[in-house]
Amino acid sequence: MILRHQDKEPKIEKTAYIAPNAMICGDVSIGENVRVMFGAQIIAENSHVTIGNNCIILENAVIRGTENHPVLIGNNCLIGPNSHLAGCTIEDEVFIATGAAIFHGAILKKGSEVSINGVVHLKTILPENTSVPIGWVAVGNPVQILPPDKHNEIWSVQKPLNFPKTVYGIDRPQSGEPNNMPAICKKMFERLSKHAYDQFIE
Repeated sequence: MILRHQDKEPKIEKTAYIAPNAMICGDVSIGENVRVMFGAQIIAENSHVTIGNNCIILENAVIRGTENHPVLIGNNCLIGPNSHLAGCTIEDEVFIATGAAIFHGAILKKGSEVSINGVVHLKTILPENTSVPIGWVAVGNPVQILPPDKHNEIWSVQKPLNFPKTVYGIDRPQSGEPNNMPAICKKMFERLSKHAYDQFIE
């Protein structure tokens, strides 16, 4: 399914294949010989998504360009099933396995790999030819690659990056303040409401 969003429509090379139930929405550019498989969702909401040549986007992957955070994917990359990419840069020849999550402002350098259920956190830079093991978390710049049970170490790097401020434009509440979920949901409601005006493209 191809959708025009906010007067911008996808540009898809003729040699690309888009599965019938994949979703391509908005300011998306898809290169030569790309394969976007069943159930994959590529959504340019407030920033564009660019996918280079010879890339494979497997089943149920979600690729989302968000406010101030485009997605840039180089050539010869494989994005595994059920993976999630938001507002990140993926250089050439990167492998992202099943269930991996790559967050806003992250950069995966050429030849890097993220194994099954691996995470590359906000604003993290993964150097060339570096691997994130199964279920592990890459965080920071310079990167630290840690097992998921090292929560305190991960949080010490992640907390100053201020995920809610970076992603939603809303500060993390200070101790004793009410949580920020009402404000986050209001902001997302406003952003996502624009999809009510999307238009199908034959």
